[in-house]
Amino acid sequence: MRFGAGLALAVITLAVVTACGVPQDSGPRSHPTADCAPYARYGKHPGTEVTVYAENRDREADLFEETWADFAACTGIDVQYEGDGEFEAQIQVRVDGGNAPDMAFFPQPGLLERFARAGKLKPASAGVAALAEQGWPADWNGYATVDGTLYGTPLVANVKSFVWYSPKFFRDRGLGVPRTWTELMAVTEKVAASGVKPWCAGIESAEATGWPVTDWIEDVLLRQQGTHVYDQWVAHEIPFDDPRVIKAMDTVGSILKNDRYANGGFGAARSMASISFQEAGTPVLSGDCAMHRQASFYADMWPKGTEIGPDKDVYAFLLPGDDPAGRPVLGGGVFTAAFADRPEVRAFQEYLASADFANARMRKGPFVSANRGVDPANAATPVDRLSIQLLQDPHTQFRFDGSDLMPASVGAGTFWKGAVDWIGGASTRQVAESVERSWPSR
Repeated sequence: MRFGAGLALAVITLAVVTACGVPQDSGPRSHPTADCAPYARYGKHPGTEVTVYAENRDREADLFEETWADFAACTGIDVQYEGDGEFEAQIQVRVDGGNAPDMAFFPQPGLLERFARAGKLKPASAGVAALAEQGWPADWNGYATVDGTLYGTPLVANVKSFVWYSPKFFRDRGLGVPRTWTELMAVTEKVAASGVKPWCAGIESAEATGWPVTDWIEDVLLRQQGTHVYDQWVAHEIPFDDPRVIKAMDTVGSILKNDRYANGGFGAARSMASISFQEAGTPVLSGDCAMHRQASFYADMWPKGTEIGPDKDVYAFLLPGDDPAGRPVLGGGVFTAAFADRPEVRAFQEYLASADFANARMRKGPFVSANRGVDPANAATPVDRLSIQLLQDPHTQFRFDGSDLMPASVGAGTFWKGAVDWIGGASTRQVAESVERSWPSR
């Protein structure tokens, strides 16, 4: 838990008795207006603590803590949250050092699988398993299932196949939202001819630097080759450097490695290696860039006061493919899993697996969940609402982020690093062959 949240908790603890009747020495305190009835199913756990480790920081972390504050106060569980931008690297260090958190939020199923196979994670409780079956289809639950055992549930979902743009910029230049890849490249060329670099990007993300490029490659491969080839590639049933993958990479390179097309508002195309992904889309607002391909969660990263909508400051369209009627969607998610098996840990994991948590979090700001019980009306932005509708639509061709499904040493290792080298000038074949050689033997 960061300093600000800790200070607020310290002030709250001055209360002798809370609205939930938790005595002074029993941990977190209820808000005076808290209604504890919705949390009765999780039981009372006074004086207990659950530690949580994740990558979410700053406002994302604040909104998580605000969402579960009433749960913590009413159950007596003191949820100690720690966000770390180097989560992927440090979680292994902490577990190996005997300092594992009670729970972790895993942004890659491949990383979750590694700890499950090592016997470090605890299987999901019967209560969590029931909520998982109720809340998500088999494919989503499969991402947190290892050798037939469920270890966690989705916490966050996102749609990665969005292109953010300024509706005013498009209107002023007579540009229409593209429905096919050919139309997308026509818009790209028209903007470039006007003297504005059409695309802006940033791939710096601390220990995870490079992932925005891998998302691009996965998205384009899914559109060019379809779900079957995509699935084969992710499962390494075809090599990483398959000619169809090379084609997708070169297609992405024709945009991201092209100084005529990128990096609007920042400089040469290679500048994206030093631009954080959080700030990469801001030139769209100033008109120095026309389009920024980024996930639905980017809704929460625009500068304060930015309005989202078809007639507002920014909006988004689905990255098109060759078929205007097709709806291939690349997405990702964060999964909860536990390193400890205590009643209070199970109770907190069950709460996070509920539609109640997802709906409550959505009401506080941009957030997307694939839970069937989520009401799109609670979405904070039109793009979040569109994301939820896509995720709930059985006709959507959804595929999970490939690098997150690959072995962690590849997906969060050589693929991310190779993407940075590629943007820096390494050839497509050189990078693809290097990642292929790094794939662990079974």
